[in-house]
Amino acid sequence: MTDLSANMSRLCNRLNKEQALRQIAQEDFNRRTLSFYRYVRIADPQQMRDHLFIEWSELGVLGRIYLSQEGINAQICVPEPRWDDFVRKLYAHPEFTDMPFKVAVEEEESFWKLTIKVRHQIVADGLPEDEYDVTNVGTHLDPEAFNDALEDDNTVVVDMRNHYESRIGRFENALCPDADTFREELPLVKEALRGKEDKKVLLYCTGGIRCEKASAYLKHHGFRDVNQLHGGIIQYAHEVKKQGLRSRFIGKNFVFDERIAETITTDVLTECDQCGNPCDDYTNCRNTICNLLFIQCQDCFSRHFNCCSDACEEIARLPIEEQRKQRAGIPHTFTRYKRQIRPELRHQ
Repeated sequence: MTDLSANMSRLCNRLNKEQALRQIAQEDFNRRTLSFYRYVRIADPQQMRDHLFIEWSELGVLGRIYLSQEGINAQICVPEPRWDDFVRKLYAHPEFTDMPFKVAVEEEESFWKLTIKVRHQIVADGLPEDEYDVTNVGTHLDPEAFNDALEDDNTVVVDMRNHYESRIGRFENALCPDADTFREELPLVKEALRGKEDKKVLLYCTGGIRCEKASAYLKHHGFRDVNQLHGGIIQYAHEVKKQGLRSRFIGKNFVFDERIAETITTDVLTECDQCGNPCDDYTNCRNTICNLLFIQCQDCFSRHFNCCSDACEEIARLPIEEQRKQRAGIPHTFTRYKRQIRPELRHQ
């Protein structure tokens, strides 16, 4: 093998999902699931990507990371025995020194491979680069201050996540925009808050990264008292438990890994998309051609073979080779998130 091919083999995953999951199942150590982000100038994101991939592969780190010239956004899990090595290596990069971490509320299997992608932005807002100053952010509030601000009659609280995230968990009385993506949400929020420029605005999201941009965007558009939950829902959940505070966030926190969601309170805010009974368990349709993310209770999971529709169940029950034939030639379209089960395919 040439030096070039040897180096290239170190920059990608060599196991398929089945092999990777089998290897994870044999591990005799625990993993720590966490997220972190930082808006920081990265001169050469591709070079940084390759360095991090090699370093983290050697440590057994798994996860999903986005890099761009504006910074890093990471959700990962690290083997506990290699934690100190991971922190030391990360902090050795001047861009990431003293990076704050947000540790998951629930520790379950979260990632099965390491993916590091270079993007134009770590959080896509669809706006020109000079549209607003991303460094001019709102005031960061700790959980106690955030709770206190919620009691103010002059306060409006806004969920800066997508509709499928807020469906299963949110702060009480929050404005939850009907958006599929962050780039859709920014103008929706600005319009929803029109005439409330003098109100105290409270923003929150999963870990804080979307609020950094959202708060800067709103300040640019004339909102005078913009605040954001420091560390997002993840840090909030840890702190309210530690400090004995009442959680004003109710339900589950949606996460972008194999866990899908982590429980913050036992409140169930929505219902099964098929039978209408109270439920907040997201799943992906077993028919991989569809892969629809929807809410399905355990009864419907069993009754409908973990499928969203009769048509999908017919395909999912076919032999795997027949399913592969059906998938062949179908253009790939990413339709993971939809607002409801398609009426024409809903189970009767």
